[in-house]
Amino acid sequence: MFAQLRAYEGRAAATAGRGKDPVNEPMIRHWCEAVGDASPAYRGPDAVAPPTMLQAWTMGGLSGHTDGTGRSAAYDEMFALLDGAGYTSVVATDCEQEYLRPLRPGDRITFDTVIESVSPRKTTKLGTGYFVTTRTDVRADGEPAGTHRFRILKYRPAQRTEAPESARRPRPVINRDNSGFWAGVAEHRLLIQRCTDCATLRLPWLPGCNACGGAEWDTVEAGGAGTVFSHVVMHHPSFPAFAPDGDGGPYAVALVELAEGVRIVSNVIGVPYDKVRVGMPVHLEFLRTDPDLELPVFRASEGG
Repeated sequence: MFAQLRAYEGRAAATAGRGKDPVNEPMIRHWCEAVGDASPAYRGPDAVAPPTMLQAWTMGGLSGHTDGTGRSAAYDEMFALLDGAGYTSVVATDCEQEYLRPLRPGDRITFDTVIESVSPRKTTKLGTGYFVTTRTDVRADGEPAGTHRFRILKYRPAQRTEAPESARRPRPVINRDNSGFWAGVAEHRLLIQRCTDCATLRLPWLPGCNACGGAEWDTVEAGGAGTVFSHVVMHHPSFPAFAPDGDGGPYAVALVELAEGVRIVSNVIGVPYDKVRVGMPVHLEFLRTDPDLELPVFRASEGG
């Protein structure tokens, strides 16, 4: 099986592609607003695109690419081979990007994607399968601009041999960059980073200021008032740990804008999931979901 899969290495995963739009200021602005990046490098007459937008310029959107760009026959054959052998499930595992030159408004994007590598068969907690890595080489007006590698696991789901443990909420990843935030939560304080160079507030916590690049910071404590900036309702997959009645959903996930001007993703409690609304006033509470985990959540204010 592995020998058959390796035969696809180096073959095209997608036919020669062309970006549906040139690099442009509106998309740069939308991206920066969505991720809260106020760097002056991405504004004005000499603006460049954020490097992490590299893949955005190659995507086909909801309608897909209509100019012949699409998955190659080799890619479909490889997936059919895996599906036929029982490796029917897929999960994305990681991506890597390399930047060769800045992208500027007006640049025309072209790209090629190849099947770069297939791993030997691996056994994971999800199941047994093969890691498939594709590499997309991006060009701007014919000049190499960057490389995007995307890796998936195509696997046969593991069979459960014992009853699953009672559902618990996923544990947050705590590292040296955000440990202070979680230390504050343990004290029932919602701490916001503040750059000591330009006083810009930032949440979630980052190792440097996304406005001026400063590395030094202190914290301010959020007052707790906020409003629902946007929200989605999760219908699938069901997750009992997120539903008070234990049936797994649906449940609402909200982006809450704090009175201080920063935003945080959390749950809104105190109202049914289908009653959460944009602009709804909320206030901070701390919810202990199990003996080992306490989280900041937001309760809908009366009259909201």
